[in-house]
Amino acid sequence: MSSSTIINDRAQALLKTLVERYIQDGQPVGSRTLARDSQMNLSPATIRNVMADLEDMGLVTSPHTSAGRIPTVQGYRMFVDRLLTIKPLQEKLIEQYKMQLENQNRETLIDSASSLLSDVTHMAGVVMLPRHGPATLQHIEFLPLSANRILVILVTDDQEVQNSIIHTQRSYSHDELQQVANYLNTEFGGRHLTNIRQGILDSLQEIRNDMHALMTTAVEMADKIVESSQSADCVLAGETNLMSYSEMADMDKLRQLFEAFSTKRDILHLLDQSIKAEGMQIFIGEESGYHVFGDCSVVTAPYKSGDTVVGVLGVIGPTRMAYDEIIPVVDVTAKILSSFLSSE
Repeated sequence: MSSSTIINDRAQALLKTLVERYIQDGQPVGSRTLARDSQMNLSPATIRNVMADLEDMGLVTSPHTSAGRIPTVQGYRMFVDRLLTIKPLQEKLIEQYKMQLENQNRETLIDSASSLLSDVTHMAGVVMLPRHGPATLQHIEFLPLSANRILVILVTDDQEVQNSIIHTQRSYSHDELQQVANYLNTEFGGRHLTNIRQGILDSLQEIRNDMHALMTTAVEMADKIVESSQSADCVLAGETNLMSYSEMADMDKLRQLFEAFSTKRDILHLLDQSIKAEGMQIFIGEESGYHVFGDCSVVTAPYKSGDTVVGVLGVIGPTRMAYDEIIPVVDVTAKILSSFLSSE
């Protein structure tokens, strides 16, 4: 049975008590503890019966080493969606957060937001770098590297210089790359990067055969340039905080988790999912779709520049994180970051 199954008020109250106790202590919760904490004047036998029903529904489980129970991912999901009481942040805390982030340029602001999330929650803070609108080509250069790799030096309309390495189907000589660069700079200077590829394809219908090789190469380069210029990145802080949680102390799991932090690929994919959704997103354990985050929860919120969502920030921690405290911290940080970016 799924967590969407309707359960009565008594079972919901006991599930809420169990989750809150497990979040606090990290230990399986027994019937006596539930009887005391729930203040519902129920006998241990009645509580055991309710726990057995919740286990049948897949909301709690019994570790083989203990008679107590712990919440499953489905149990956490019901708790977060239906039973959670959010604690609003005190105004003085919000002012402290604002003071930590004010009077900074965009680069240091993102770093500070990530550190703020980490410091406040004692977990890992993550902030996706802001995505810009369509960039306009001012100048481009290519330098051949080894193993079918090319260094692209791209100057855009705001005079920002982006260096990136692209991987191609074959190796190209310096002369070939110079030809492509000259062609792109001459024909497409001042145009949006996303429009260059179609412009080349349109021109292919009108050119001489001996230009065909140059043009097809230019199409491949244009694809790679747009792909690399649109790729997101993120800033992480406080990853080592996760080592202090007993359920994440398995060295093999930690190694895999830190590899994920290092490559950022899986994290960026999660943030990408969040930026396409509206409002806050909470991925609990296996819901992320990534095995490496099986013991983690990720709480994210989008942030804006003006009325446009340009990125996502959040917190990565154990599934037994204090959701009632983490959610408002993530929400408020996103709003503060939005206000500073919008006032630039």
